[in-house]
Amino acid sequence: MSDRYYEEVGTYYDKDAVDFEKRYWKNDSLQRIRQSFREHVRQYEFKRVLEIGFGPGFDLVHFAQTHPQAEVYGLDISPEMVRLAQEKIDAGKMSNAKVACGSVEDIEDQFPEVKYDMIYVFFGALNTVSDLDAAMKELERILLPGGHMVLTFVNKWYIGGMLIELLKGKPKWAFARLRKVWGGYSPTNFLASRCYTSAQIKATVDIQCVDQRGYSILFPAWYYHKIHRMLPNKVRMFLWRLDARIARTTLGTFGEYMLYDFRK
Repeated sequence: MSDRYYEEVGTYYDKDAVDFEKRYWKNDSLQRIRQSFREHVRQYEFKRVLEIGFGPGFDLVHFAQTHPQAEVYGLDISPEMVRLAQEKIDAGKMSNAKVACGSVEDIEDQFPEVKYDMIYVFFGALNTVSDLDAAMKELERILLPGGHMVLTFVNKWYIGGMLIELLKGKPKWAFARLRKVWGGYSPTNFLASRCYTSAQIKATVDIQCVDQRGYSILFPAWYYHKIHRMLPNKVRMFLWRLDARIARTTLGTFGEYMLYDFRK
């Protein structure tokens, strides 16, 4: 994939940025998953953190506020997302936060000679890098000894989603993640990306994976709005808690998202 590919990805997220925040605040499933991602990062102490694919800056701003003594860096492929995040940084007068436009390949150009004791990626930004192996090696290179990379990916084997789509009579959509190139979540707006298995992710790094867990194994994925509306809140919470119990088992590897915690 070329620079043109990254331009296409950036344009996709520029368009997505228009009502991204409005849609997000209406989706309590996304909010619950994001909070779990944050709690995993917060269990560690860090002085310099890098976020890849920060979107409108929800998490970057969050950590800049909760860790005022830390330096918080962010990189996103979408100029519009960078603009939205910068607005939040300026409004909050956060002198410890810095954002730039680019992908993993641009880290050294945007933030030269900076190394980090925490790197995190929420909601699958690395599914859209042109060379995952090279991207992971670069993240590993800029990670300080003892530091952590908390990386989340859109998972290749989302069994629950496959079953739901088959029941809906949509076999093409059910197995879309198994193709070499996945088209993203939108049925009308194609985003060339790739989904990976746990084995493929772990094969790209030379450092230890100290934790991994799945999300939305039985708890319906965030985009199944109709299913969430049909289920009573008690049932949804039961499924969320049940997911948490099996998230680190083999069953967890069949969830909609996977979180990996790598330590150098």
